[in-house]
Amino acid sequence: MARRSSTGHERVSEAPIPAAQLDAAFPKLKLPIVPPYPPMEAKLVDEIPTGARWQYEPKWDGFRCLVFRDGDKVVLQSKAGQPLARYFPELVDAVRALKADRFVLDGEIVIETDGHLSFDDLLMRIHPAASRITKLSKSTPATLLVFDILLDSETKGSSLVKESLEVRRQHLEAFFRSIRSTRIKLSPTTTKLTDAERWMTELAATGCDGVIAKSLDEPYLSGERAMRKIKRIRTADCVVGGYRMASKGGAVGSLLLGLYDEDGKLNHVGFTSSFSLAERKKLKAILEPYEGGEGFTGNAPGGPSRWSTERSAQWVPLAPKLVCEVRYDHFSGGRFRHGTKFLRWRPDKKPKACTYDQLSGAKGRNALNKLLAA
Repeated sequence: MARRSSTGHERVSEAPIPAAQLDAAFPKLKLPIVPPYPPMEAKLVDEIPTGARWQYEPKWDGFRCLVFRDGDKVVLQSKAGQPLARYFPELVDAVRALKADRFVLDGEIVIETDGHLSFDDLLMRIHPAASRITKLSKSTPATLLVFDILLDSETKGSSLVKESLEVRRQHLEAFFRSIRSTRIKLSPTTTKLTDAERWMTELAATGCDGVIAKSLDEPYLSGERAMRKIKRIRTADCVVGGYRMASKGGAVGSLLLGLYDEDGKLNHVGFTSSFSLAERKKLKAILEPYEGGEGFTGNAPGGPSRWSTERSAQWVPLAPKLVCEVRYDHFSGGRFRHGTKFLRWRPDKKPKACTYDQLSGAKGRNALNKLLAA
């Protein structure tokens, strides 16, 4: 299936293959904790919890990963309990290079590019061709950001899951004092609410989508939603470059969103369809005066896919005059990864002011680089 990249060129990629279909079963390990082992999970809440016994961490946008090492045996396990080792050989090599030879770590696999975490590059790794994975492991190497330790060589083989987070963090920091690795790094933490609030804003444009809060008094609760995750509400002002009709009913189905690049081209970056039936019918009258305009002058909406009908793949170009504000969760690869939520029209906003700069400021990139270099 052909996909258009953020640079506007066509790239050919195959649909990701589920890990369970490609990898053999986990090897047998002589550890008190063995895969598949359900990681502790987080419950979404609206506000950052406060108090003296909370620890805060950036919410990384990557693949959750448990790392098991038993001598020469290294296992990378996904959140869903699937093997990940074949997709990240550079991390397997980095784990084997560590002096400690019996441990279990909990962390996140990320790929950092120019001060931004690239989820698209992570998805490219889930590929059936070993040659492709080897090539990507060198051109876009991954990093493991570790935020917990479940088994430490220094504990003489005893599990740490019943210990409090405060104790586990002490073990984890001691673990990292004895190692030096460019591919395995300690994820930063803070107990200061002001730091967590700053991360919510500074890191929003870098691929971090919020903050994780953990109680310093709790043990590692495998499979339970014992942590708290707080997602930042992100908004962007976009030009409406076109629209698609609904499959039936004669109403507007979705607005097609655009942003201007450095060359002044309006690129299609996603859509919004969060309208009630009554609102969809009213939209047609709002959009009609702008029909027949140039629409997108850069990357344009794609044609039919295996999921779309001929009608749903058609779109109507508009003159780039209308600006709306939308809420989104992730932006990567030059697009909003999921559909956005329409918030309001912005008649006070000039269309040419709707650029990519609002999504990826230099301040955020510098903040991420500083955190990862620590």
